[in-house]
Amino acid sequence: MTLSRPNASAATMTRRRVESWSPMSGLCATCIDGCPGFCEVGMSAYRGAEVIYPQPFGKVTAGAEKHYPYDFSYINIMGTAVGAVGIEANSDVAVFPNVNLETKIGRDGSIKMRLPWLVAGLGSTKVAKDNWDGLAIGTAISGVPLTIGENVCGMDPESVIENGKVVRSPDMEYRVKTYQKWQDEGYGAVILQGNVEDTRLGVQEYAIRELGVEAVELKWGQGAKDIGGEVKLTTLERALKLHERGYVVVPNPTDPTVQAAFKAGAISEFERHSRLGMVDRDGFFGRVQELRDAGAKYVSLKTGAYRPADLARAVRWACEAELDLLTVDGAGGGTGMSPWPMMNEWGVPTLEIESLLFQYFEKMKAKGLYTPPVAIAGGFTLEDHIFKGIALGAPYVKAVAQARSPLTACMVGKTLGEMIRSGKGKILETHGKSVEEVFILAEELKAKYGNETFKEIPTSAIGLYTYYQRVAQGLRQLMAGERKFALEHITRDDIAALTPEVAKLTGINYIMDVDKEEAERILNE
Repeated sequence: MTLSRPNASAATMTRRRVESWSPMSGLCATCIDGCPGFCEVGMSAYRGAEVIYPQPFGKVTAGAEKHYPYDFSYINIMGTAVGAVGIEANSDVAVFPNVNLETKIGRDGSIKMRLPWLVAGLGSTKVAKDNWDGLAIGTAISGVPLTIGENVCGMDPESVIENGKVVRSPDMEYRVKTYQKWQDEGYGAVILQGNVEDTRLGVQEYAIRELGVEAVELKWGQGAKDIGGEVKLTTLERALKLHERGYVVVPNPTDPTVQAAFKAGAISEFERHSRLGMVDRDGFFGRVQELRDAGAKYVSLKTGAYRPADLARAVRWACEAELDLLTVDGAGGGTGMSPWPMMNEWGVPTLEIESLLFQYFEKMKAKGLYTPPVAIAGGFTLEDHIFKGIALGAPYVKAVAQARSPLTACMVGKTLGEMIRSGKGKILETHGKSVEEVFILAEELKAKYGNETFKEIPTSAIGLYTYYQRVAQGLRQLMAGERKFALEHITRDDIAALTPEVAKLTGINYIMDVDKEEAERILNE
């Protein structure tokens, strides 16, 4: 079986001329002279590096197509007909709506979360900016944290930079304050990421000092790519400005030849890239202390799907620095314009990286070290994924981190709102023509916030809130079937591997070995 699908994908808007193709190269079985170039190789002959990235830029999120040998579908959730944990074992009390999904992060557990997930870093990409109201308001009213990703201040054309440091950024101010305005009874938090350029610009210090941000995050990478973030620029002026601010911009906008080519239409866009972070122990601990000295109440680390030695560094250093959260991202997904071959072909997949994560934390625990709360990322969308992700990493994993699925919910909510306003769209014939008829939880929000305030909530945020509540109900049902009525009671024994190979990989029980001793005892009583 071929795991990858090279040379043609809906993500890059490429295809093959014929159905038969070479599994290794991805080329058509017969590449014919005269083909105008439908595949990635052919299109690269005239569009070059443009074909590396998912299209259309700014309108899509992307996730890998590669079929990994094992994933979370090779794990099943175990149920029981006996008792209840975390609640009275009474059929009138132990009902799924009574499952408590609240969790906490932070060294002292002072960041409260109504639901066990958070939004990972969404920064300067166009798709994040275009959907920010939905993301910020939707997460805030749901009581979950929202991470503002890298490069927001650097990309803000109205940022004021003095002596190489940001002193004002209207875009950052808007993003932070939108969440803060709607934050629900002290639940959730704004977490602000920082990469190389952000650190040089003093972005996190500015947000702590001027915007009341309490939680900041060091970023080593993500599951989608092992290079810095990138966006596309459509004007020469923008490319020059970002080059001036210290970003890597290709092709070089200061080159007269490049400028002439752009003005002639031979070049239609530039790429802005972030630099690679150079991780070392002294630099890491030094930066953690700098942020705490600057007033950060919470400091976390986000690391990507790098090799196991890097994961070991992240775990060990997060324990020694007594961080408030460690987020670990598995390979395969992205929310911006990560290089498509990289997204498919690099990194440690989520199932494997979380299995290693558990092993490494067990070693830290055995040494008597503090262990920070952990969020696991890498393709989690629905309740079964979330249950398995928390169980596989228990007791260390307190939540999952998402990005693509919240964006999907926001984009759908936004689109439906546009349909409702225009009165056009087949979905209106099915569910009704008003926000209250289309969105099943709209009346719930109206009752909570009142008619006038409810009108300020965009349909993108209603879409995200509604998606979250669906996943919450599904998770409560799974947990009730497992007779676990609060998240802290979920353990690795609540899941089982469907094959011996996955049991060996993850360290959880093979399904035919689950309860073996107890079953024998019952049968032999």
